[in-house]
Amino acid sequence: MDRGIALRRAAQTDAKFLGDMLVEAANWRAGGVRPRHEVLTSPEHRRYLAGWKRLSDDGLVATGGDGVSVGAAWYRVLPQDAPGFGFVGAAVPELIIGVHPLWRARGVGRSLLRGIVQLAGAEGHARISLSVERDNFARNLYRAEGFTVVGEGATRDTMARRTR
Repeated sequence: MDRGIALRRAAQTDAKFLGDMLVEAANWRAGGVRPRHEVLTSPEHRRYLAGWKRLSDDGLVATGGDGVSVGAAWYRVLPQDAPGFGFVGAAVPELIIGVHPLWRARGVGRSLLRGIVQLAGAEGHARISLSVERDNFARNLYRAEGFTVVGEGATRDTMARRTR
């Protein structure tokens, strides 16, 4: 991991940056750039950020040595009647992770992933889930960090892991 990286707890004031990272997560594929406003207003993505920070929300922000935010991982507990892509149960938080393109492949995502799993466990969540498209390179990271496929869709899988 890049030695200049630090993790801190996400605050309510991080909502704009989490929006930036949600856009990065949605636009992981090269050449598939969806405009920020389109991602943030789409019903399938809006649920991961609207009203941040609710009591059941938590997350981490990665910062570079200069204190600039470079990535984030956060989770939300979504209701069964309004599930997200990675929904596995009403009590299982769904993880969202995004890293600024210039900071990818430097250990930021792995550090955030490990940290958010640990945080979810410390907050009493036995499991955490996520959704990933099958051709997303991050899928290998999730597998390496103990996530397993618990549901298959047409182009994406739902993965989960225990937090303890």
